[in-house]
Amino acid sequence: MAAFLYRAVDPDGKRSKGLLEASSEAAARASLRQRNLLPIAVEPTRAKGASRDLSLSRQKLPLKRLALVTRQVATLIGAQVRIEDALRIVADQTRSSGAATLLLNLRSAVLDGRSFSAALDDYPGTFGQYYRASVRAGESAGRLAQVMEHLALHIEEQARNRQSLNLALIYPALLAVVSLGVIVALLTFVVPDIVRVFTSRGADLPALTKGLIAVSDVVARYGLAALAVAVGLGVAAVLVLRRPGPRRAFHRTLLRAPVSRGMVLRINAAQFSGTLATLVQSGVPLADALRAASDTVPNLEFRAAMRGVTERVTDGAALSVAAQETGLLPPMLVAMIASGEAGGTLGQSLERGAEDLARDLKAMVATIVALVEPAVLLVMGGIVMLLVLAILLPIVGLNALAG
Repeated sequence: MAAFLYRAVDPDGKRSKGLLEASSEAAARASLRQRNLLPIAVEPTRAKGASRDLSLSRQKLPLKRLALVTRQVATLIGAQVRIEDALRIVADQTRSSGAATLLLNLRSAVLDGRSFSAALDDYPGTFGQYYRASVRAGESAGRLAQVMEHLALHIEEQARNRQSLNLALIYPALLAVVSLGVIVALLTFVVPDIVRVFTSRGADLPALTKGLIAVSDVVARYGLAALAVAVGLGVAAVLVLRRPGPRRAFHRTLLRAPVSRGMVLRINAAQFSGTLATLVQSGVPLADALRAASDTVPNLEFRAAMRGVTERVTDGAALSVAAQETGLLPPMLVAMIASGEAGGTLGQSLERGAEDLARDLKAMVATIVALVEPAVLLVMGGIVMLLVLAILLPIVGLNALAG
């Protein structure tokens, strides 16, 4: 079965469009005629090489919708519903045509004999590496329902964190944009007129005012060119970082730089330990769980180190020993892993360690976000103060000369 997008006309001439499943385009047209609809156009949603399929593979569902779809699929699979039937039921219930099309395409791939994780690989824009690796591990261990439930919880938590972060940063971002706009406008339009007044009076300008005039000249002459260069450099940096080599080097720098090392280590360690805990508690073999958890780590350098841990464990080393050798996991987490290995409670120990790391990371992010607003106020207030002083000092000098 495949999914088809259709446009049709009923006997009254009213146009309609939608999505249906059929074994072929001819069967889809026959199904529409049985509904007393005249088909105008019937197109498959996953024709190979078509631009429609390419755009669908790159699209992203909103986090909330992805979490809802994941939870619904997890509930149905947990109720012993087959994966292809679960995908069809969720597709019928969703109000989003994009999500329905995606789910029916996944169902078609499963009906063609592919695994669910292999079908997800066709849509990396929607299902990230963490999602696909977790599903692959869950399928291999026969724990797909539990893994999907964990994914739903993870995505919901991610959506809440992103919403909180966006709300916290809206005011500082608006303040920074408005302040920069005011400063640029002053330097471009106001300062030159004031300078002409000062120079016509023959006033001896203070050093601060001379510096402001120099900055104003630079902004007026080269501001647009500098903006274009900055945008060009940003686009070039994004394109370069898409390549594996430069991206790996950039991630290595982030992991080693004193300013970013602490945050990067916490983020990646929390991601790795949380995924590993879920997979181990779901009954996934440790080597497979390590391999899947390593693939979910965002930093490529950290990921390579965790793959080394996987190889060491596969060769027979203890997980705590291999983790300690990397020097990347927090000592407390390594100690909890060792305790879990000794007591046969590795999954629970990893879960507690992941929760502690997540709490520390959340507290760190909250602190940084709380400091952003006063930092923006201080910086912008200081710049405005310098502008005001640079303009007022010559005026005071002119008044003294006039007196």
